[in-house]
Amino acid sequence: MMATDEETKLVGADRVLAVLTELAEHPQGASLDELAQSLHSSKSTVHRALTALRRAGLASQVSRGIYILGDEFLRLAFRNYAARPEAVRVEPVLRELARTYGETTHYAVLDGTDVVYRAKVDAPGGGVRLTSEIGGRNPAHRTAVGKLLLSYEISSERELERWIGGRALEARTPNSITSASELWAQLEAARKNGFAVDDQENEPGVNCVALPLGPELGSSPAGAISISALAFRTPLAELVAAVPQIRQTIEASANSWDSVH
Repeated sequence: MMATDEETKLVGADRVLAVLTELAEHPQGASLDELAQSLHSSKSTVHRALTALRRAGLASQVSRGIYILGDEFLRLAFRNYAARPEAVRVEPVLRELARTYGETTHYAVLDGTDVVYRAKVDAPGGGVRLTSEIGGRNPAHRTAVGKLLLSYEISSERELERWIGGRALEARTPNSITSASELWAQLEAARKNGFAVDDQENEPGVNCVALPLGPELGSSPAGAISISALAFRTPLAELVAAVPQIRQTIEASANSWDSVH
């Protein structure tokens, strides 16, 4: 059966997007051979996609046979990010919390079974940097931000089981939650306390406390703000003890943002 013109165009567009996505995994650049191998595609197909991307300024050839994302792609991405209301709203409070507690701060949203990090501020002057990155993902069940946001979305253990859908809750550390009943207990605690914790569940040696950004009474927050700390430097108990002050800082920042919009 012959493919229609529309189907052919769709396949071609998908290939271009696949090459664009793969280029994003190679900040130092990738060769045509590397891209073709990663994408399990022919070099001629990848080369056609690269030609289209270069024509649009979304990819560049920096040396003979080495390709990177183009400046036009970065310009569009950064312009879009800077124009988001949440970026304006969140950055000041993340910086203040990072400065106050000397640890890394994040803003994240829930996307299906994952959390996506929309903003991050590293600990000022710290020699150790966490592996998280803006746009990066982690499974919601083993992060403080994920558990906090799930506590607003899921109202019963049966609903939680439907959300899990029979998949395994994968462990990354010995502390990772792997059962629905254990996760439900933490969601109930988060709902009751107004914050959630990660006790070295996603990354060994790193614990975390997360609080909502907002919300209005009776509604779900758009996202959550967290402080991720090296356990030897800032134990989890110390983070939990600071929750009232953290909440006050977040609320003051949110009120200040609302007053000028």
